[in-house]
Amino acid sequence: MVGEEKLRAKGLRVTRPRLAVLQVLAEHRGHLDVDEIATLVRGKLNSVSTQAVYDVLSALSRVGLARRIEPAGSPARFEIRAGDNHHHVVCRACGTIADVDCAVGRAPCLEPRPTHGFVIDEAEVTFWGLCPGCQRLAAAG
Repeated sequence: MVGEEKLRAKGLRVTRPRLAVLQVLAEHRGHLDVDEIATLVRGKLNSVSTQAVYDVLSALSRVGLARRIEPAGSPARFEIRAGDNHHHVVCRACGTIADVDCAVGRAPCLEPRPTHGFVIDEAEVTFWGLCPGCQRLAAAG
């Protein structure tokens, strides 16, 4: 099973909750919050606590199997697409989030000056605007 191999390759124990969370993230390919993930995992495992889902997501994020994003004004969201230097666009009206490939292509994408002694390896860019659906609503109303 692919999920088992991924977990072992990152030094994580293979558990049913970890496999289920990886499967949910892979199947939905979106930017899900913890409650959405927990609901979908419960559909697979019947019983899992929200705290267990938080713990799994923390472990997966720590080893690079998932990515945590936190757009302003929104709960933390998680996605399976990690480690590829992409960014996000967020709708100001409905909160829809979509991936945006990095125009530069290499990390950290932005290079601040001065760095204050930090070695910069990543930049998180969030673009804000209105999604097509909210643009239609704004134009109609």
